[in-house]
Parts: sequence; C-alpha cells; structure tokens
Amino acid sequence: MLQSKKTQLTGRQKAGIFLITLGSEVAADIFKHLRDEEVETLTFEMARIDKVSSDDKELILTEFNELMMAQEFITTGGVDYAREVLEKAVGTQKAIDIINRLTSSLQTKPFDFVRRTDPQHLLNFIQSEHPQTIALILCYLDPQKAAMTLSRLPHQIQADVAKRIAMMERVSPDVLHEIERVLEQKLSILASEDYTTTGGIDAVAEVLNLVDRGTEKTIIEALEEEDPELAEEIKKRMFIFEDIILLDDRAIQRILREVDNQELAKALKSVDAEVQEKILKNMSRRAASLLREDMDFMGPIRLKDVEDCQQKIVNIIRKLEDAGEIVVARGGDEELVA
Repeated sequence: MLQSKKTQLTGRQKAGIFLITLGSEVAADIFKHLRDEEVETLTFEMARIDKVSSDDKELILTEFNELMMAQEFITTGGVDYAREVLEKAVGTQKAIDIINRLTSSLQTKPFDFVRRTDPQHLLNFIQSEHPQTIALILCYLDPQKAAMTLSRLPHQIQADVAKRIAMMERVSPDVLHEIERVLEQKLSILASEDYTTTGGIDAVAEVLNLVDRGTEKTIIEALEEEDPELAEEIKKRMFIFEDIILLDDRAIQRILREVDNQELAKALKSVDAEVQEKILKNMSRRAASLLREDMDFMGPIRLKDVEDCQQKIVNIIRKLEDAGEIVVARGGDEELVA
C-alpha cells in the first residue's frame, strides 16, 4: 500500500492514484487527450499500485483541486493575483509552493513543438535548414530521436551537423526564442497545407502482404520483368514464403508450433530444396521423417492449394512478428545483434 506522506509519492504515482480515484471511464477519456508515451507511463504506474488508502486519495484530490484553482486564478489575473487569492485561502507558504510548482510545470523546453512533430515530417522540414539550425534543433531532441534524424539526413551534411553539435556551447535565449518562433511559423504553414501520404513502395508492399499468394506472385513477377529495381525494393519490404530461409532456427521452431502438418507438407511441395531443408532441420527426426512421407505420398496437388497453404503460414509468421514473438529480417533492415 502506498504511504500517505507527500514526500513518498512521486508525480507519476500521484497521477496514477488520481486516475484510479476518478474511475476507468473518466480515466479513459483523459487518456484520449494525452500522448502515447504519457498513456504508457500512466498505465504502468496504475498497474503498479496495489491499494490506495483514503488518506492518499484525499491528499491527491486536494492537491489537484489547489492546482486547478491556481491555474484558474493565473488565467484570470496573472501570477500575482493568483498568489494573493491563494494566500487568503491556504496561507502564504502553501500559496507560494503551489504557484512555484504550477509555473515550473508550465515552462517548456525550447523546440517543444519539434518534439511533438512526426519524425518523417520533421525530417522533411529541417533538411532545407542551415546545418547550424539543424544542429541546434537536434540538441533539444531526446538522444534517440536525434540519432534517428541525423542518420536520415543527406550524407553530405551529416558530418557537418555532427561537428556543429559537438562545438555548440551556449546560445542566447533571445536568439533561441527568435529561431524557435520562425521555425514554428514555418512548420505551421507546412502543416496547414495538409499533405496526405498516398501510395509509395511501403503502401504497395502493405497491400501485397494482404493479397493471396497467387496474386502476389503474379504482380511481383510482372514487376521483375518491367522494373527489376522497383520489384526488389518492394520485396525488401515484404515477407514471402521462400524468405523462411532468412529466419533463425528459434523463430522457425516457434512458427512450426502453430502450423498444421498437412498444410506444411502441401506448402513445401513446390519450393526449393533449401527451403525444405531449413524447415526439416528444425523438426525432430521422427517429425521430419513423417513430413517427408506425407510429401511423398501426397501425389499431385493443385498449385492454388499449395499457394493457399503457403499464404496461411506467411500469415502466421506475420502475426507472430506483430506480437513480437519472432524477428523477421528484411532486405533493408540493419544487422541484428544478439
């Protein structure tokens, strides 16, 4: 059980208690207005809270009410007015504490609007900026987002931007605010143009991942004849049945637990020996022997039946990948490190 002493409760714990106290329906409505990372953090905190004492509930609700009062007074008449009213309500020291806590939480870091921008939109936006401006923006992003953005910048400016980050020291607040104001204005103009993503390689790959195996093969083969480079780029973003050879043994063993043996035998009828061996070596000796017998005694099978079974297995692979149970390496991915 959480203790009721104020010093023993973190801000996240207080937020979790507050949401629990409000009930699931109200908490769900509040979640709709929060960013994904905030929802994840608060959900984690709520899950960690076993029981909430009546003292904790009263403490958190009182604190929330005081902050909302202060916020209303600040909005109405400014900080000085809010302090004056709160002093009469809760005393001088407590009024100062509330105002200080609220005003510090209202302060935002430079380029806060950039941190809330979609990564791809941000990349498109800053590429046309001067390397010094790009370096300044990256300094105020979290390291992971900054690294991802730097790695996707044109190669000819990456080193220059990195060097400017390394050499950057202090920046005048006035200069910082002016740059921030101009960039936010530019970004708002771009956003108002309401560009919509339509098509592209990722879009066609997503569609082909959902069609039946026969349609997928027909389209890929036609593209390979007409535009081999485009076909290769699409295939890099897809997973096809023959790509099973790219999976590690642990992933294949996990997949085989979900696959019907009769469908597996049909799926392997028309594939290369390399694919067959990749599957068979991840089965027990007895299971592999039975699978070979099934394939030998099965006789001729319609191509469509083979392709349907292959598609079912590919769907299983994609489902396990989405669930995070296996890792599927695609052509454009970086190497995986154990």
